[in-house]
Amino acid sequence: MTLNAVVVGGGIGGVAAAVALHRAGLNVRVYEQATELTEVGAGVSLAVNGLRMLTYLGVQAQVEEAGARHMKTRLSLDDGSPASHNPDQFPRPGRNVGMHRADLLELLANELPPGTIRTGHRAAGFRQDDNGATVTFGNGTTATADVVIGADGIHSALQQSVVEPAEPVFSGVVAYRGLIPRPEDWATDEMRMWLGEGRHFLVFPVRAGQLLNYVGFVQSATEVRESWSAESDPEMLKDHFAGWDPAIKQVIDSISGPGGTGFLWGMYDREPLPRWSDGLLTLLGDAAHPMLPHLGQGVNQALEDAVSLGVLLGAVSDPAGVPGTLKGYETLRRERTARVQLGSRRNGAGYDSSGSQLTDRSWIYSYDAEVEARALLP
Repeated sequence: MTLNAVVVGGGIGGVAAAVALHRAGLNVRVYEQATELTEVGAGVSLAVNGLRMLTYLGVQAQVEEAGARHMKTRLSLDDGSPASHNPDQFPRPGRNVGMHRADLLELLANELPPGTIRTGHRAAGFRQDDNGATVTFGNGTTATADVVIGADGIHSALQQSVVEPAEPVFSGVVAYRGLIPRPEDWATDEMRMWLGEGRHFLVFPVRAGQLLNYVGFVQSATEVRESWSAESDPEMLKDHFAGWDPAIKQVIDSISGPGGTGFLWGMYDREPLPRWSDGLLTLLGDAAHPMLPHLGQGVNQALEDAVSLGVLLGAVSDPAGVPGTLKGYETLRRERTARVQLGSRRNGAGYDSSGSQLTDRSWIYSYDAEVEARALLP
C-alpha cells in the first residue's frame, strides 16, 4: 500500500522532506501558508553533512552550479589578523557551499511533480483518529493523510498538537543581514568571519559568486522580532563595527548601493522539546529544533531530518506502522539536534569573546543521516 503524506510548510526543510518522501514512493502534498513559494533575504552555507543529504535527494550537481564553494575560509580578529583556532572549529576550505536560500528552495521544488505544492494554506488545526490525520487550514479546506509532517517553522501551528506550547527564547543577539553584489576585488570562493567582543561579522559568496551574503551579529538588550520586512539601518551597522577591518566597511557601504539589501532580525531558539511526535504527526526543522546560526547548522539539520524521514517512512507499507516509525525518527534525531542547539548557543558566546572556547564540529560533519536511518530498518 502506498502511504499518503502531508507536509505543512513549504520552506527548505518541508520541501526537502517532500522530495525525500516522493523518492521513497509516498504520495506527497505540501501546504504552504504564503501565496507563492519563495525564500527571501539571505544565503545559507551548506556544510558537508547537509551536502550529503542533497546528494541523496538528487540535486548535488545543481547545488554546485548554483552555489559558490568556499575554497578558502578565513577566521580573523576584528582588525583582520588571524584568529587562533583548531581545524574543525570553523569550516575547512573546500567543504561548504554558499547558496541563496531562494535558489536552494527552487531546485528542491523542481524535483517534485507539478501540483505537489499548494500555496495559500495556513494551518489552523489538527486532529487524528483511526481513519487518518487531518489538517485544517484557515481558508476552510482540509487535508487528510496517513502521516503529517509539521515543517511550519519556529512559530509552528502544529507543534501544540505534540507538546505544550513554548515561547521562543531571545538570545540577546540581533543580526543585520542581507545581500550585496560582490565587489570586483572580493574573491568568488572565500568565506570570512571576524570576531570581537560582543559582536562578529560573517561574509560568504552565493549564487555562483555573483552575490555576497553578510551577517553582522550584535549583542542587544532589546528584543527584536524575526522579520524579513524589518529593514536595517546601514549607518547603525557601520557604527557597531567602527574601527574593525576596513573590508567590513566596504561591505556595509555596499548595502545602500544598487542591489543591496539589509534586514534586522532577532536571534531566537527554543529549549529542546521533550518529544516531536504524537501518533501520525511529527515535527521537522525549526518546528522541532529551532537553533541559533552560530554552528551554521539550521538548514543542514533540517535536511538531515528530511532524509531520515524519507528512509524510515519509505520502509512502511501499512499505515498502522506509522506511529512507531515516527517514534523511531524522533529517537534518531532528537538527541543530536538538541546537542547542536545547545552547541550553537555556546559557539555564539565564543565568537563574541574574540574566539575563545570555540566548538569542535567534527562530530557534526562526520555524521551521515541516511546511513544512521537505514541502520534502524529491519
